[in-house]
Amino acid sequence: MSEHRWQKLADNIANYSLDVAPGEKVLIEGSEGTEEFVAAMIRAVKEKGAIPFYRLQNTSIQRDWLQNATIEQFTTLAAVDLAMMKEMDAYVAMRGRFNQFELADVDKESMRLYAEKYNRPVHSEQRVPHTKWTVLIAPTPAVAQQAQMSTAAFNEFYFAVCTLDYGKMSRAMDPLIALMNQTDQVRITGPGTDLTFSIKGQPAVKCAGNKNIPDGEVFTAPVRESINGRLAYNTESNYQGQRFNTIAFEFQNGKIVRATANETERLNHILDTDAGARYIGEFALGVNPYILKPMGDTLFDEKIAGSFHFTPGSTYDECSNGNHSAIHWDLVCIQRPEFGGGEIYFDGQLIRKDGIFVPQSLQSLNPENLK
Repeated sequence: MSEHRWQKLADNIANYSLDVAPGEKVLIEGSEGTEEFVAAMIRAVKEKGAIPFYRLQNTSIQRDWLQNATIEQFTTLAAVDLAMMKEMDAYVAMRGRFNQFELADVDKESMRLYAEKYNRPVHSEQRVPHTKWTVLIAPTPAVAQQAQMSTAAFNEFYFAVCTLDYGKMSRAMDPLIALMNQTDQVRITGPGTDLTFSIKGQPAVKCAGNKNIPDGEVFTAPVRESINGRLAYNTESNYQGQRFNTIAFEFQNGKIVRATANETERLNHILDTDAGARYIGEFALGVNPYILKPMGDTLFDEKIAGSFHFTPGSTYDECSNGNHSAIHWDLVCIQRPEFGGGEIYFDGQLIRKDGIFVPQSLQSLNPENLK
């Protein structure tokens, strides 16, 4: 893989995604297989007159550490990393995965404690609201395999989708932002799905290459207790080292009162992490024209053109509905015809049918107009 492509990606992140300023402290986090990116990112940060810091993680070593880790270990690690994160102005992470299921056999209670005692204070409560941040997945052979593509073909796809014209996408999102900001009632229908909720008073936020790469979504949060009905997701999700599919929820006054999947017991264990885990923290529409099928990786799947995601767990400060949790699990449903179709209505008006935006003002977000 050419050094030029890595440097172009790193420069885009430093200049556009993070908009790094001179003197800012930037933490660059990598894992196995991401050394070229970390080095390119260090160069890009220095070029901006900022101060880079870095560290490398390893998932197989993390697995060994997580096995039977104590609360003291989780809290001590969180205290150390939280102190470091508080010093940072910006954060970028490229997460390399050689085995998507490396953590599959870690004890469920250890994963729960890791989410609650480490991820929540370090990332959910500090990094996300208080730094400029961008997160990517590395184009490893394992990810290519997960996407059912050759390594070479996936690399071409990866750099195309990660370096597309996000400025153009951002401008196309503006009419959708305006419409969502004046919407009260949302209804979503499709196979196994008939869901209603309100987004009244909840600001809409566009994601066009600033936080996650690849990007391409507009999100908000439902009014917490307004959700009623049923929702059947049609996209697999890998979470806490486990593969989930056929996930379906039933809601009453905002709460998930029934949850089923291929791994129903483990699903409900995750939803019982804390009081906020059975409520929804995010509702988002995916619009990336290059991402058309799921590959079992949230950073890609939640951006699929014609999809939406409805997220159990913590909300974001930009559009907070008051829900807080140690989890934030982006579960995706695709509504294009080949995935079963479906409709989204705003205050009774058909906004998107079978994954295609209907109103003239929103048609610039359809795939053929974004490429």
